[in-house]
Amino acid sequence: MRRRERIRRADRTASLLAVILGGAGVTHFLRPRGYDRIVPDPLPPRLTTVASGVAELGIAAGLAFPATRRTSGWAAAALFAAVFPANLKMANDLLDHPRSNRVMRLVSVLRLPLQVPLVLWGLRVGRHASKP
Repeated sequence: MRRRERIRRADRTASLLAVILGGAGVTHFLRPRGYDRIVPDPLPPRLTTVASGVAELGIAAGLAFPATRRTSGWAAAALFAAVFPANLKMANDLLDHPRSNRVMRLVSVLRLPLQVPLVLWGLRVGRHASKP
């Protein structure tokens, strides 16, 4: 694939990634308790929830502008890698929780490998976005 086409694709998909991260960031403030529960034990739950929500909103905003898109793509990849321990904790907690149902447990476990394409998506946007 030609470089110009990769840049166009990265710029197009950056917008979708911005919407996803922006939506996730907003939910950290609308429904923080759900995020607080999955914060790994050594970290302060509410502070971590707020910080990750701010990070998601900031990265989403950065992805929306060509001048900051490359850096924001790299930041998105780092964020997706950084939240993996929270997803792991959520899956582990649901597997051990007697009131969780089969669908909840299955979704939490299937969500884990989803982090890989998300990290790769952020890397691709960071690598191929148009230079400012």
